Amino acid sequence: MTQRRWLPALFLGLTVTLLAGCSTTRVVEGQVQSFSTLAAVPAPATYRIERLPSQQAPSFDPIATLAEQSLARAGLQRDDAAPRLLVQLGVQADAVPRYDPFRPYGPYGPGPWGMGGWHGRGWGVHGVWRFGEPTPLHRRAVSIVMRDASTQAVVYETSAVHEDVWVSDPAVYGVLFDAALNGFPKPPQGPRQVRIPLASPAP
Repeated sequence: MTQRRWLPALFLGLTVTLLAGCSTTRVVEGQVQSFSTLAAVPAPATYRIERLPSQQAPSFDPIATLAEQSLARAGLQRDDAAPRLLVQLGVQADAVPRYDPFRPYGPYGPGPWGMGGWHGRGWGVHGVWRFGEPTPLHRRAVSIVMRDASTQAVVYETSAVHEDVWVSDPAVYGVLFDAALNGFPKPPQGPRQVRIPLASPAP
């Protein structure tokens, strides 16, 4: 009887823990690299987004909105009529296979019919059916190119890339735009890591 009493309490505790985990803040780590010829934020700090032909569809509107929010946090203001800067956006999403450095050829060696490893080949359980392979990395990347509206010269170029095993929430793009604009208009030199929190959606 004693065991039966604590089992429901245990399940309740696990449920509360899982729900709490769903509402925690996730940290997105972006690999960022930026190049700038700006000494200060342009005056006036206005811009217009120049959409590429592939970005004309309404499906790109949410991405553009996230970018506009990040540009506003960087101190820039959208003004399509009188922009000081012309902004082009880039967005990429794909899956990257994970590589097992300990078993590059599988557990049975480098032969053409080897079965194991994260890139298993052949007819075994790690081969055609790929039961032994881990979840691929989901790669999300953004880029921003800014040009002087009067001279068309590129004055700022930046990109941010994030990879993890979870399916990315669309809000990840907003976090990556924030990461890409980190340090604007005079970012640190060279590649760097930028960690920005991403609040998980409510369950």
